[in-house]
Amino acid sequence: MLAIVGTVPDESFPLVQGPICLKGDHTLVIDGIQVPVNRGTPALAGAVLRAGEVLGLDLPQGILVGDIGRGHGSRRLYDHLTQTLPEMGLSTLVFHYLQPDVDWHNKVLFAVDAMAERPRLIADAGFMYAAKMSGQALSYDLFTPDVGELSFLADETAPHPFYTRGFILHQNNQVPDLIARACAHKNGARHLLVKGRCDYVVRDGKILARVDQPAAEAMEAVGGTGDTLTGLAAALMETGRSIPEAGRIAALANRLAGALASPDPASQVVDIINQIPAALTRAIEIQEPSI
Repeated sequence: MLAIVGTVPDESFPLVQGPICLKGDHTLVIDGIQVPVNRGTPALAGAVLRAGEVLGLDLPQGILVGDIGRGHGSRRLYDHLTQTLPEMGLSTLVFHYLQPDVDWHNKVLFAVDAMAERPRLIADAGFMYAAKMSGQALSYDLFTPDVGELSFLADETAPHPFYTRGFILHQNNQVPDLIARACAHKNGARHLLVKGRCDYVVRDGKILARVDQPAAEAMEAVGGTGDTLTGLAAALMETGRSIPEAGRIAALANRLAGALASPDPASQVVDIINQIPAALTRAIEIQEPSI
């Protein structure tokens, strides 16, 4: 089973756990509560669900809470995970938007270690920051940073993204150097899927694939497309594909979905999510050398 851990930008949203499904094209439902599909964890979940239609996956498990950045909901969710994860049977576990907290992160990782079978672990956004800040990046199977997040991973001295050194932040056009630096200092997971104008699939510091086509320029202005890429990678990993292969197909499918949606700056991420079934079908058909 695939599980998605994250937050909803609504302070009144309760802590819920259960299967997530889609209602229509724009709404998620979990435990009877409706959530609009927009950027963030709802976008990631929407991508998983649309990909699951093609891949034949069961509905993912959601473990969600409301948090608008103050951290109260995130701490409740961290505590819930420490109590429930050891009894859960999961094959893929995605950690997404949570307020970074090193102590709580480490408690959650101890709970993962107590599971009967350890799932493949994916971290993005705030939880990826917590993983790096704790010195436990190598406990994860996949990180999915954008270039800005990669800069933080590449800075071995920065205890928090706010303190990423300027000369590293200015290396936006030197992504391979940032990848090498993050991996050399053990601040990246074993696999990276770096999101940007060119997407990079990385294992143990080695770039295995680059995906930069098709390129829909307007997609850059649509918030949430990085979240959909992480969701696609998670869904493909859940099928048993290797992590590099899942990352390559996910990067291509995400770009194809963007092209099919013909986005403009007013487009919403749900417009791209709803193109995922056709895009993923095409991406799987495009044969590349195995990686």
